[in-house]
Amino acid sequence: MPHSVAEQAAGKALGRPGALRAVLTAPFTRRAWAEAAYCLLGFPVALVGFVLVLALLALGVGLTASLVGAVMGLALIVLALGLSRALAALHRVLAAGLLGERVTAPAQPRSSGGFFARLDARLRDEAGWRAAAYLLVKLPVAVFELYAAAWWLIGGFDLITPLRWAVVYQQVGTAGGAVMRTISPFPGGAGAPHAGSFAGTFLTAGIGALTLLAAPWFTRGVVAVDRWLLRALLGPGELAQRVRNLEETRALAVDDSAALLRRLERDLHDGAQVRLVALAMSLDMAKERLGPAGGPVIDPERARELVEIAHRNAGEVLSELRDLSRGIHPPVLDEGLPDALATLAARSSVPVELSADLPKDESQRPTPAIETIAYFCAAELLTNVIKHSGARHAALRAEQRDERLRLWVTDDGRGGAALGTGTGLPGLAQRVRTVDGSIRISSPVGGPTAVEIELPLHA
Repeated sequence: MPHSVAEQAAGKALGRPGALRAVLTAPFTRRAWAEAAYCLLGFPVALVGFVLVLALLALGVGLTASLVGAVMGLALIVLALGLSRALAALHRVLAAGLLGERVTAPAQPRSSGGFFARLDARLRDEAGWRAAAYLLVKLPVAVFELYAAAWWLIGGFDLITPLRWAVVYQQVGTAGGAVMRTISPFPGGAGAPHAGSFAGTFLTAGIGALTLLAAPWFTRGVVAVDRWLLRALLGPGELAQRVRNLEETRALAVDDSAALLRRLERDLHDGAQVRLVALAMSLDMAKERLGPAGGPVIDPERARELVEIAHRNAGEVLSELRDLSRGIHPPVLDEGLPDALATLAARSSVPVELSADLPKDESQRPTPAIETIAYFCAAELLTNVIKHSGARHAALRAEQRDERLRLWVTDDGRGGAALGTGTGLPGLAQRVRTVDGSIRISSPVGGPTAVEIELPLHA
């Protein structure tokens, strides 16, 4: 269901006149100019990095191979790795500033001990070697990026051919018999038409316009390769990133547990505890009105009134404690996640279509912690549909395949849902991250909205 919604939205986007408008206006967008600037500025940095790192590594390896200069060779290799890290940081700054591609810098190598221990740590610096690999691979990519940037200059030069004819040739009186060449963006430029008259310059200008229209897309394709290299080689390694993610999710889990304990303490202190104190006081006052044991009752009417107050307080305390227990673990989950989701769908004020493809065998069910997270995620998403979307219909779907539990909530509302918009989605993202889950949101302005939660079966 969510996949079909996304496909329909993509199909609508392709069929809109905005697609043609995007092609025609691409050369004038900030993104296109930023990518072209990245191609131009990145080339000299790539060239310098390639030459220096290659020279230092080659010289270092050559000296290391000889017994006489081994120490000097290793020092040159360490210098090459340090330089690679510095130049990689410069590439990350360019990518963040011009492309919006923010790559987390890897941690510095930690070493303790003497000179050889520090030398060994530097030589084993995985991030440094990956940075050196990026600088060596970057140059061929940078050449293509420079070539892509040249399309902009060639297209602009050809586009102003009529103006060049009028200014350069007519003003100096050499228009007769003159020929103006078209600069082709393709290597060699064979077969490029020539303009022998002012009218013929408009053909050249048309070629320049087509080149300018194609330049942003060619640039974007080359930059996409560079983006992939940036993420693969200049960020933290897979193991380091995994450790960082685990540290972050552990901190989130600890903070979430602390917040839950503070909320329970506050609710118990401000709610149930106050009512229990009132209950105790009412019973104590009723006891006084009843008088001493074996003696006459002093004020039976007042005693009866106090007992009724105590009885009412006891009922309210039980109700509050029941609500608190539901916030920790909903009792409806005892019957399984499908029944719990059915209860959520039935209680919703917006009509909800439910589809739950979940196993009924106890041995195949997710762990209680995962089912609880899935239940609260579904409840929060349906609450968002009711409060924020303005939808007339929603769908809730859950399935368990490939050792993963997937939950979708879609609606036909106004769309525009995103993390950080005050709809509780950041809290959901933190909650699912604590168990190595993920959340994906598709909510264009105007709708529809589709939110997918993916969770492991075991926390």
